[in-house]
Amino acid sequence: MLKGQVRAELYDYGLYKYILIAAAVIPAVYLLVQVYRADRLEKESPGLLVSLVVLGVISTSLAAVTEELGFQLLGELFPRGGLLCDALLYFVVVGLSEEGFKYLLLKLRTWKSPEFNCQFDGVVYAVFVSLGFALWENIEYVLRYGFGTALARAVTAVPGHACFGVFMGVWYGVAKRYDLAGYPNESKNARRASLWIPVLLHGAYDFFASMENDVMTLVFLAFVAWMFGTARKLVIRTSAEDSPLMQNHEDVFNVDI
Repeated sequence: MLKGQVRAELYDYGLYKYILIAAAVIPAVYLLVQVYRADRLEKESPGLLVSLVVLGVISTSLAAVTEELGFQLLGELFPRGGLLCDALLYFVVVGLSEEGFKYLLLKLRTWKSPEFNCQFDGVVYAVFVSLGFALWENIEYVLRYGFGTALARAVTAVPGHACFGVFMGVWYGVAKRYDLAGYPNESKNARRASLWIPVLLHGAYDFFASMENDVMTLVFLAFVAWMFGTARKLVIRTSAEDSPLMQNHEDVFNVDI
């Protein structure tokens, strides 16, 4: 029996579709578990964590709207495929849309939450939102393009979103510590960093990936290796150095990034 016929029969029973969904979901779930396990001081409630994943899913729909509008606007202002157009597309339209909505929903849900009582919580929250985004985006891609896409995205895009979440969460936790200690300006600067650093990383990731030549492929691979390695080190270090957040206590700062 031909492979196409086998696939057609699987589709008839819906089995192949479920296989694709599982392939899309498993990498995100695996990374969620790893970050959850790294939270060593006080585990977050399941209700909060599930709500963050759901907000990540919602952020994909919100970002899709602004990305479509931005794509159309860029098409009116710049020639398609030009370097400037690509840079604006990936850094502003895509990077800012996706990371901006992640950050917005993250802050709305967690900034005033009583559960946000340790610095590493910021990493957990941001990664759960980011992987909620990646999970839903991955399902859409995999159902559209097949199992090969699932394998490729399992080692690139899904961990990439997790890394963006790590950088966002590290600075988000720092911002919360500054806020509770009575340093509003420092807290605001840290919150800005928690948004703009992931935006720049996301834009660079997509921009390098879009360049179809051997040199830029090597640049992309080197960038991904650096980002993955740095994010992993940040998770290990910030988890090991985690401490409770305390109101107006200046001696508990842990902001060495």
